[in-house]
Amino acid sequence: MSVDYHLEMATAVSAAEVAGTLCEVARPLGLFGTEDLPGNVLGDGVVSATGTWIRAGERKPGPPLWDPVISDLGITPTVWVMFRLGKRHDCCDQQDDMIRLVDGLLGRVRGDAVLHFQSEQIWLLRRGDELSLSAQDDIWPPRRLAAVSRPYRRAALVFAYE
Repeated sequence: MSVDYHLEMATAVSAAEVAGTLCEVARPLGLFGTEDLPGNVLGDGVVSATGTWIRAGERKPGPPLWDPVISDLGITPTVWVMFRLGKRHDCCDQQDDMIRLVDGLLGRVRGDAVLHFQSEQIWLLRRGDELSLSAQDDIWPPRRLAAVSRPYRRAALVFAYE
């Protein structure tokens, strides 16, 4: 079974622009090489230096089936980024890198956003300029909190069906 995290954003920015920004954020962190292009992120995805498969795309409009991001959080995503953790690499390192990528992306792309683990566990939620991080300390140990570069508050973040 794969371990997937999803960043879903309601933004005026296109999926191609998000993919480009993701590459801009990832390269200085040493997570993507120069051959990892936005087109790759949009296509088959890119595997980061720590083994995470990362792919972005445009959320297709249409009649929503049950979707807790829409129904519970009131966010209608236009763009998504998926992070699938590699089985042969340290899970915590990959999660730490995911947070650094998401933090960098949120610093450059405006809009509401939610990062969640398979529609079960919300890691972070941004509405407008307000960033909330889950109050769960096991998700946000001190080293991971230190990777967040913008002001945030801690909150109990859950989908309604939990």
